[in-house]
Amino acid sequence: MDPIISIVAGATLLTVIGIMSGGTFLLRIHAKGLTFNALQKTFFRAGHAHAGVLVILGLVVILVTVASGAPAPWQWAGVGVLASALLIPAGFFLSVLGPDPKRPGRLLALLWAGVVVLAGSLATAAVGVIVGGVTALG
Repeated sequence: MDPIISIVAGATLLTVIGIMSGGTFLLRIHAKGLTFNALQKTFFRAGHAHAGVLVILGLVVILVTVASGAPAPWQWAGVGVLASALLIPAGFFLSVLGPDPKRPGRLLALLWAGVVVLAGSLATAAVGVIVGGVTALG
């Protein structure tokens, strides 16, 4: 594994601690009835869930591309998935900031940017894994 990718994967594992603390924030919202409207609660839940799932997916993509023997440049696709794990939740969280938003704000664009990065990264990883498999056949 490329040493930089290894460092990124290790640092990503540390982000799970932040995701866990986000879960306690959601529990406080629910238990104490903090003043957030329904839109904010829904978007906070979605952002938290997407962060957790995409971090795990990013780590899996890194492992699969490395294990398949994909050429080094293709292994960086996992880093793209991890970038989407920042962009998509940020779109959920930041688009509903404020005292009582009725609809998501302009920062929802981060979510769509993350979706594009995620799709491109997954396609790149898939091609890299296929290239690694074909190369191993030869």
